[in-house]
Amino acid sequence: MKVARIEPLVLNVSEKTNWFFIRVTTDDGCTGIGEASLNGWETAQRAHAETLSRELLGKPVDEVMPRLRVYPHSPGGLIASSVVSALEQAMTDVRAKRAGVPVHALLGHVQRKRVRVYANINRGARDRSPDGIARAARDAVAAGFTAVKIAPFDGVYWTDLDQPDMRKRVEIGIERVFAIREAVGPDIDVMADCHWRFDEPSAVQLARELAPARLYWLECPVSENPDGFAALARVRDAVHAHGMKLAGAERQIGAAGFRPYTDGGLLDVVMPDVKYAGGYGEMLNIAALCERGSIGFSPHNPTGPICNLASMHLCAVAPAFLVLEHQLAESPLYFDVVRGFRPKLVDGCFGIPDTPGLGVELDDDALAAHPYRPLAANANLDPRLG
Repeated sequence: MKVARIEPLVLNVSEKTNWFFIRVTTDDGCTGIGEASLNGWETAQRAHAETLSRELLGKPVDEVMPRLRVYPHSPGGLIASSVVSALEQAMTDVRAKRAGVPVHALLGHVQRKRVRVYANINRGARDRSPDGIARAARDAVAAGFTAVKIAPFDGVYWTDLDQPDMRKRVEIGIERVFAIREAVGPDIDVMADCHWRFDEPSAVQLARELAPARLYWLECPVSENPDGFAALARVRDAVHAHGMKLAGAERQIGAAGFRPYTDGGLLDVVMPDVKYAGGYGEMLNIAALCERGSIGFSPHNPTGPICNLASMHLCAVAPAFLVLEHQLAESPLYFDVVRGFRPKLVDGCFGIPDTPGLGVELDDDALAAHPYRPLAANANLDPRLG
């Protein structure tokens, strides 16, 4: 079984989002799918996919798999890693289909047949007022989710916090969080994603101000780069003092990239992304690090349906699993672009697919109807963040 075709497929979802898939076809007609969505970098991803295609086409799938490795020190960074991660997903899908088993059966022993999920309501909540955010949270709970997350601090950047307008943005973000808590009541877990918008003093203050909201976790409040590790550890202490967990590390690559966070006491929850961290194999290595360090394993999953299903298969076998992210209500294309298994929410959990492979195929008509579209510069996070 040899690799006959590698297709980068980009789908425009909204004015803020493109999804980037890679489909692999073998010489006997079997197909596999992976996701590499990385908003704003699609042109570079396509170029790297074409470069790898020249190396991989005509090779047996079993020979290709060991070549699909990621390295934190690679000059290609997240762009190259996302393409390799998607190829590893797609090749694993092919292998599972050929074996007649679900992807999770290739990954390890099933530890759970359902995985708890939380609703990321951020992109689906187009009304950014506290009332609008509260409505989105209520809708998520009404749909059966037992946890919700928002990224409430639109336009905040820590170097400008001395400006009155910037402080007002922080205050509105805090209002959004409290509006969610009031809307969903005391028994629903609420998370707030900060997208690295604060420095250590302002993050410590933020933890104090958010304490009455009883957050389950505070996510990515400060830079997670090595020069900020000491500050990150102190922020974790401050977050703990107010009854919250500290989550983050969604952009790290490979188990080597996650080891400082799992072994160094920097985070309570790590959020590796199957699209960036190296595919299934590296995600399982990261889950093993989490188990060893008693760290929560909660995959980052705010993009398309292929990443969602891949993450579900992973969470079925991961030893230290906590809860899985789910992008809620950004676009009806979430289900229209794939044919096959559709997760059903029961008691806040998704059941795991048991059909061969990933469980879905891409709908080429939907892809053709919504081709790639360059996004406006302000559709993505401020490049100073991260």
